[in-house]
Amino acid sequence: MFFRPQARVHMLVLVPVNKQCHPLSRVVNVSEIKECLMDTIPAIELRDESIYPDDDVLQSILDKSFPAYRKLLDLFTEHDMNIEWRYYRDGKAWLCKVQRKKKTIVWMSAWKGFLQATIYFPEKYIDKVFELDISEALKDNFRSTKNAGKSKPCTFQIGDESILNDFGTVMKYKIECK
Repeated sequence: MFFRPQARVHMLVLVPVNKQCHPLSRVVNVSEIKECLMDTIPAIELRDESIYPDDDVLQSILDKSFPAYRKLLDLFTEHDMNIEWRYYRDGKAWLCKVQRKKKTIVWMSAWKGFLQATIYFPEKYIDKVFELDISEALKDNFRSTKNAGKSKPCTFQIGDESILNDFGTVMKYKIECK
């Protein structure tokens, strides 16, 4: 069964209001549901290949999380890491690859109001992540994340500096992995 955009449906819809879902029971257009969902799902920014993500561009996207981004750059410098923003045509977005020597440690992307940083661990290093001195919430999130091929992503949504200690701990462990 499929719905045409002009189809009308009677269903219980959970509508996000101030980051909480509230029930809405009435006849609605399928397009209303799609519009509501699209407004609440964050979308990656930096889609224009011609606009390099310099500090001014990142400041406008990250807004209040920009100082956390600057702290991340300091952390990378402390550990002799290099960053490279590059446009990837397959994903149609700018991504930041963070490397130490030739080893990729972190992948970052910019989202409206936050930065997403992901560290991938090959299967043989996954168990040790759970022994690190990081929050249980992060461990639970890592545990429930699906593998990406033979690696498991540990993803951080960096909206402020509060998560940077856990991020630093996981990053240092990734650097130690051979």
